[in-house]
Amino acid sequence: MLKQTILLVVALLLYAGGVSAQRKLSGIVTDERDIPIPGAKIFVKNDATMRTVCNDMGYYEMFLLPGEYFLIFQAVGYEDREIYIGMADAEQSRNAMLIPLKMGDFEEVEIIAKKTNPGRDIILKVVEKRDSINPWKYPHSCEVYIKSVERIDKQEPSGKTSKKKNNSETTTTPDIEDPFAEKRKADQEFANSMNFLEIQLTRHFEPYNKVKEIRNAYDLRGKSTNMYYTTTVKSNFNFFQNLLHLDDLHQTPVSSPISGPGILSYKYRLVEQYEENGRKIHKIKITPRNTATTTLDGYIWVIDSLWLVQKLEFTMNKGNLIIYDYFTITQEFDHPGDSLCVLTNQELKYGVTYNKQTTHLENHASFYDYNFDIAFEKKHFKNELSVTEKEAYERDSMYWSDKRKSELSLDELRYIIVQDSIRDYQNRAEYLDSIDKEFNRITVWKVLWYGIDHRNRDKKHQWTLSSLASMARPIYIAGPRVAPNFFYFKKWDDERTLDSYSELSMGFLNADLKGNSWWRFRYDPFHFGTVAAEFEHDFGTVTWNDAITEVYKRENFFEKTALTLIHDYELFNGFYFYTSYSFAERRSIDHYKFLNQLDSILPNNVAKSFEPYQASIGTIRISYTPGQKYMREPNRKVLLGSKWPTFYAYYERGIPKLFGSDVDHEYVRFGAEQTFKLGLLGTTSYHVNSGKFLSSRKLYDADYKYFRRSDPIWFSDPLNSFQGLDTSLPTKNLYFAGHLIHHDNGAILNKIPFMKKTRIGLVGGAGILVVPEHNWQHYEVLVGLERIFKLSKRRLRLGVYCAFSDGNQSKARVDWKISFSFLDNRSLKWNF
Repeated sequence: MLKQTILLVVALLLYAGGVSAQRKLSGIVTDERDIPIPGAKIFVKNDATMRTVCNDMGYYEMFLLPGEYFLIFQAVGYEDREIYIGMADAEQSRNAMLIPLKMGDFEEVEIIAKKTNPGRDIILKVVEKRDSINPWKYPHSCEVYIKSVERIDKQEPSGKTSKKKNNSETTTTPDIEDPFAEKRKADQEFANSMNFLEIQLTRHFEPYNKVKEIRNAYDLRGKSTNMYYTTTVKSNFNFFQNLLHLDDLHQTPVSSPISGPGILSYKYRLVEQYEENGRKIHKIKITPRNTATTTLDGYIWVIDSLWLVQKLEFTMNKGNLIIYDYFTITQEFDHPGDSLCVLTNQELKYGVTYNKQTTHLENHASFYDYNFDIAFEKKHFKNELSVTEKEAYERDSMYWSDKRKSELSLDELRYIIVQDSIRDYQNRAEYLDSIDKEFNRITVWKVLWYGIDHRNRDKKHQWTLSSLASMARPIYIAGPRVAPNFFYFKKWDDERTLDSYSELSMGFLNADLKGNSWWRFRYDPFHFGTVAAEFEHDFGTVTWNDAITEVYKRENFFEKTALTLIHDYELFNGFYFYTSYSFAERRSIDHYKFLNQLDSILPNNVAKSFEPYQASIGTIRISYTPGQKYMREPNRKVLLGSKWPTFYAYYERGIPKLFGSDVDHEYVRFGAEQTFKLGLLGTTSYHVNSGKFLSSRKLYDADYKYFRRSDPIWFSDPLNSFQGLDTSLPTKNLYFAGHLIHHDNGAILNKIPFMKKTRIGLVGGAGILVVPEHNWQHYEVLVGLERIFKLSKRRLRLGVYCAFSDGNQSKARVDWKISFSFLDNRSLKWNF
């Protein structure tokens, strides 16, 4: 059974690579408005084993032998469609449009009789008018005012507060009193309990989902780390569409209750009717039928007869929220001409608790000055979704008093006054000098453990000298070492940066001196333009990323003296050009002394002997991500991702005779990688690559390309390594490697009662490696469970996995693995 499963996965991967006799059929599945339908299913009639699912852009691929087929296209809330396909001996493209189910069809699948569910009938009437009342169906522009407030509640143990108070009392000098000290302390505590942000922008929109915003003003007091919806280009709460893609908020797309498919996903109940301004208002409660695929519950207010949405209030279930513990959305609509539901106000309430700190956030957005009589230029909407000029950060109080669309509370007014007072006080030269003096003060703990820091505010640089503890290298090749190090960082007002790291190490066993120093200068922040240089006289490795059971062995090490130069630059949007050149002399370490006494604990071997040689190597790497979206800041670029894969090519040349170089080889590698949402079914990532040495006239061990052997117990990155490879495999000729992993984000396990509350997710994947040079074929499939925890102010993901692997030169094996990783707080992405 194991072999059958693995062979099936291998076959699928080989078909995807185009090496089989099958031909690719591809296309896009859309609705009647030409909007892609994520998660639509396609299968061959009378053979459901031949099936596929559309990705989040409605795109599908199938591989079929030449012949005649009847394909069935299905999606929740749409009529099934049957299409005849005649596959020739060539690739074909076939799009399909699905028609939404009629209202009568929805009534047939409803469990409760129509007469007992007036709430559902009302929503059906709204859905019938959805296309005409949806403001996002029409091009328009509007002004937007956003106010975001964070309130922080810190709960300290009772003993800690009193202890701090007693300590402060004993250290205060009684004859030198500051009459304003207590007030400043109270103001500082109040300032630390809040963060406040105001934004005013102009938003342009054109169907479908073309958006561009111009930030006219931006005023942040405190930090915006936990704030959501500080821009309108990342997420848009448009409940008049079938699915909401809120990738920076929710792990899966959210099904809207005001849509055809939503009718099948939610329950509706009329809970209240009342009259307002001469109009009858229906208040309807919605609840999800299945929390595995539906995540909203709350209320919708509908105007009778007009069937327009007056207001909605939804709460997201906690299970699939990426960061927050709760999240509530409230929207209010205006109705010009009783024909549109135009969003005017939006309130978001959300929060998260970490240890003893609870954070509550509120975000208010006002949308006004709509203009639906507008025609944008053809190239108005590009990959640049947002622009913020320098002037936006320099608006004064007069500007905000005119643009502010919601009144500030007394706390917010006090916060602004306190922040301004603190800022004025802290910008005084004597205060800044005192802060720097305290920061630069050398203490015993800094010398022993933390490291010695020094900051020069005028020159805008900072450096750190290592502590005694960080100098120690008790376990190292050729015995223990001591390695003092130095770090330097400087940043300019235009976002240019310079940083460096230098280290000098001395070995006790061989009395040898080693060291390295690298310097990196970001000279063009907007295009990520960077130059770097590194000099090192240190130990190098043949396979730096080998398994933990092998990487420490002596035959894997050599001594090198090297100089490396690097340049990296984005030539145009999404296209990156990286070059490097290094010259190194590599020497054997067979003359070094080693701690052989540890060999009985950690099995080791003998250092490899070879004659010293020189290596002059140049590399070029180009990568391109089509359709890369981004936000433009005054001096930098914020990447937002793309719906397309990243394609890359790598070329390496060992240059003979240059500066006495002994190497002579050429190597090339091509690859593609991508992460995307598969509708409501979860997140899929893949990485495929292939490479080959074009020449290897003089190829040394350190320049071979290796496939690392797998670690015991530890689950290594499944997009760049294998879990069941039992050898470190070198290659010179053509190879192919493919990796795939899918996180269901609760789509399967959440259907089990109470499982959504556990936040446990299912993960599956596969991998294939083909190395004809060694007649080597390796394939593996894996399944696992993952759970996300809070750790301090980070999100930690723990996973347990089972990997099944087999190959033509290895026996079938089963490996159990574990892993842990942290969520990147900036990109909100995991390492895989």
